[in-house]
This record gives sequence, C-alpha cells and structure tokens, in this order.
Amino acid sequence: MSRQYERLSACYEYYKSVTDFQPKVGLILGSGLGNYARNMKVECEIPYQDIPNFPVSTVQGHDGRFLLGYIGDIPAVVMKGRVHYYEGYSMEEVVLPTRLMKMMGTEILFLTNASGGINADFQAGDFMMITDQISNFVPSPLIGQNVDELGERFTDMTHIYDQELQQLIRDTAQEEGIAIQEGVYLQTTGPNFESPAEIRMFATLGADAVGMSTACEALTARHAGMRVCGISVVSNMASGISKNLLSHQEVQETANRRAEIFEHLVTSIVLSLKSKLNGWS
Repeated sequence: MSRQYERLSACYEYYKSVTDFQPKVGLILGSGLGNYARNMKVECEIPYQDIPNFPVSTVQGHDGRFLLGYIGDIPAVVMKGRVHYYEGYSMEEVVLPTRLMKMMGTEILFLTNASGGINADFQAGDFMMITDQISNFVPSPLIGQNVDELGERFTDMTHIYDQELQQLIRDTAQEEGIAIQEGVYLQTTGPNFESPAEIRMFATLGADAVGMSTACEALTARHAGMRVCGISVVSNMASGISKNLLSHQEVQETANRRAEIFEHLVTSIVLSLKSKLNGWS
C-alpha cells in the first residue's frame, strides 16, 4: 500500500469512527459561502484538525470543517473551507479531501470558488458556470505512483465538467431567473495576483476566469470516477482589466455581497441533482 493511500485510509477510518453518514453529493465552498450551513440540516460536523494528518485551512474566510447532512432530502458532505497549494501543502495534500469525499460515497462533486474575470464581457459579481479548465500552471495531483483504488493511471479528461450537469445548471439558473455566464477556468499557484501580462497570456490561451483552486480538485475527482460541476463567482476583474489594485478584501466583499443569491442558486442546483444520483429517481 502506498504512503498516500495509507494516509487517506487513516482519514477514512477516523471518519467512520465518528459517523456512518453516507453522502451522495459533495460541495466545496469557496469565498462568500461560509454561511452555507443555514441551507442544510447538519447531522454531523468534523473539524479538519480532528482528522489524523489532515491539512488545515489557514486562509481568512475558510473555516476548516466537514458538514454532513441534508440539502433538502439529498445527503451531502460540505467542505467548509478548502486548502490551497499556496499555503505550503503538497498537491497530494490539497486533493486529499476530494479523495476522502469519494471514499465517503460521494458521486457528484460540486465545486465553487471566487475568481478574477478575464473575459471582457464579464463584470464583478457575475456567476460563471465552468465548462472546462486549464491546469498546466500547477502540478498535476496525479503525479507519482498511481493508486489503482483511486483511479486509473491515464484518465481521459475530455469532459472534466459533466455535460449533463452543465445543462442541468443552465436549466436551473433559468428557472430561478438567475443570470449565469459560461467559461473556462484557469488555476494558478497563487498567492500573488497575476500581472497584466500574465492575464493577457491567459486570455490568449482561452481562459475566461482565473483563480487559485478548483482545477486540481476537479481533475482528482474525475480520476476517482466522480461527476463534476462547478460555478465561480467573478469577484473582481483581473489585473490590467480592473482599474483598481487587486486585494483579498475586494474578493471577499464581492463574494459576500453575492452570497445570498449564490447560496440560493447552489441549493436549487443540488436539489435538481436527485435524478442524476444512483438509486434516486
């Protein structure tokens, strides 16, 4: 057994010692969604620091705990606060929570984040459904010895973001009267914001928004056989596009301003996922 699988198994054994709850949907909360627990019936909370050898969030606005419970009647695990590569963790550690959610029983992973807008048609406060991603600017989480229990060595990434789930998001947003953009998300290492020249390069590559998370988690989830969808809130326009100097405070302020409607959209989408889950109709 590999070292990373031993570590993951130890985390899972601790989880099983705390609860026998089995989620179907996993939700990773980005900036602005820290109060999402009010939209669910929480059955159990597990602080990251209580899990053996589990990475702990160090960023303001990322609380650091698993919430297990029901969104409507959908059993879900909500990751309240994620860890980032720029915090000094290895990429293996960054995606360990994603793999643990798979071991819990998660079938669909719903990713959220705050991002910088690159597409000139976007503006701060927009929601963007992620249709594809560019992850070449961070190390692949699949580097190293492959663990067959986690996924196959060479995994197809033609449709990282599930096309059926994308259509479900479009339909749900339209039904709720919530405008939503679509685009390609690009992940950088952070923690610095990008230079104007880098943003011009990313635009040339086809990116519509940029951030410091998510792509590695999506890639890991696909490797593990989960279906993936994601929405980003454009918290600011990127460097060289925005007339202002960039700051984490601006990111949080915009994300918080859009939080209530974002929570409503996310909840509506999760409730619509029922038909896509095994054993549900």
